Amino acid sequence: MCPNCEDFARTVLLLGQLALYADMAGADLDFVEAASTSLAVSLPEPPPGTFSDDCDPDGGPAYPGDI
Repeated sequence: MCPNCEDFARTVLLLGQLALYADMAGADLDFVEAASTSLAVSLPEPPPGTFSDDCDPDGGPAYPGDI
């Protein structure tokens, strides 16, 4: 696995684990907010082939649910 691919996969895994933690009773949501923001910003470019060639990241809605 290429170094960037490994970094991307590890960061996505951490974001997923953090999301599971956030759903637990008694989770520290201030920590979740700070850590998730930091992890999301640190995401490297996705590995080649992650998205199809016709995927336009600027062509969709600005926010989920927007039309």
